[in-house]
Amino acid sequence: MKEVFKGPLERVTDYCWRIPKSYKPGMRVDGLIYASSKQIRTIREDLAPEQVANVAFLPGIQYASIAMPDIHWGYGFSIGGVCATDPEEDGVICPGGIGYDINCGVRLVATNLHLEEVRPVLRQLVEELFKEIPTGVGRSGRYYFDKKELRHLMRDGVSYLFKKGLATQQDIDHTEENGKLVSADPDAVSDRALERGAEQCGTLGSGNHFLEVQVVDEVVDEAVALVMGIEVGQVVVMIHSGSRGLGYQVCEDALKSLRKATEKYSIQLPDKQLACAPIKSSEGQQYLAAMSAAANFAWCNRQLLMWQTREVFERFFGRSWQQLGMRLVYDVAHNIAKFEQHSVNNTVKTVCVHRKGATRAFPAGHADVPSSYRSIGQPVIIPGDMGRSSWLLVGTEGSLQKTFGTTCHGAGRVLSRSAAVKQAEGHHISKELEDRGVIARARSWKGLAEEMPAAYKDVDEVVDVVERAGITRKVARMRPIGVIKG
Repeated sequence: MKEVFKGPLERVTDYCWRIPKSYKPGMRVDGLIYASSKQIRTIREDLAPEQVANVAFLPGIQYASIAMPDIHWGYGFSIGGVCATDPEEDGVICPGGIGYDINCGVRLVATNLHLEEVRPVLRQLVEELFKEIPTGVGRSGRYYFDKKELRHLMRDGVSYLFKKGLATQQDIDHTEENGKLVSADPDAVSDRALERGAEQCGTLGSGNHFLEVQVVDEVVDEAVALVMGIEVGQVVVMIHSGSRGLGYQVCEDALKSLRKATEKYSIQLPDKQLACAPIKSSEGQQYLAAMSAAANFAWCNRQLLMWQTREVFERFFGRSWQQLGMRLVYDVAHNIAKFEQHSVNNTVKTVCVHRKGATRAFPAGHADVPSSYRSIGQPVIIPGDMGRSSWLLVGTEGSLQKTFGTTCHGAGRVLSRSAAVKQAEGHHISKELEDRGVIARARSWKGLAEEMPAAYKDVDEVVDVVERAGITRKVARMRPIGVIKG
């Protein structure tokens, strides 16, 4: 029998629900879940809210343990989980609050192509992308970095690729954190992780990772869209991937170390998957350095995926990528921990913000928003499923006040991968997608079945909540027309 959450969920607003810290002895703060009344009924049907309550046990946690409307069960934290810890209050860093796929994230690439130009050649374009972009479990790519090069890449992030002629300054400027966490120390990364990453930078991977050719089918805020160079009918490309086997190994290595650290520092937790260490401890610093190195690898991975995509479009359309207008609109991280300044109880603090399946969403005027977007706010890219739509949003001041500058990261699963495969039995997924106007290619039927549209919540409903809750604002909606997956 499926376990359900039986604890309290008190309505705070129409789009916010509280798990009071009185629910479980040891909770240091309340839990807050952003969701509609309709969504909260579904959210109760698994134990993700229990995970929100468990995160509230973490030493040094500030204000609340928070979850977004795309919440579902994950390792330690729920997917969609957010928390901030204060290093000055024995705050911890927790791999479960970041995930195995460190800096899994998404980037949006504009083009000056329009649907009427691409539609007649779409199938051939998708085939060419599928042939040239490495996809699938363990798949290696065209870029190989030996250990020395890999260390430089993990230390310097996308600026290392800039020096090699594989990135532009605009690419760097339009990547969160300019594609580099300064806390990275490649020496903190194991040889096994280096081996796994040597041939995987510039590869898509499997699971929910994808490259989509999309068309902008609705612009909600024309003034903001204009600043980003987005208009109805325009063809864009969305790329979703992370740190591949290197990041997975960094997390695996850290969990072995931090399980012992949790005991060493007498940290009492309700779930062993929340293994953690004080940020200022040697164990905490070691993981922070390795996690940051893996995050830099992930930004380079998405940069190289974009670079290869530009090359495919160049050959296919017979024009340079610059002539095709293939600008990076923005790149956001979904699984990461970073030090940021936030106001907590009217005091500005430097806190470690954990985002696990959640997106930074800073408002207009914020110093960390690129100068080209500072008048409108940080672009926020929210992928949906491969049969419906994705969204482009911007951050608002409300995100700083309510969620440590954070919003949702996608649609969120409603079916596990195994459940999706079972439900897909007898279905011709690629044909069903084609009937919706989407050409899809994957390494296997199972790869498509695991990610079929029915496995996900409706992203329109998820995005509606974060806008109505006042933490992000809609700009434009894109729908997929071509998809490649592992």
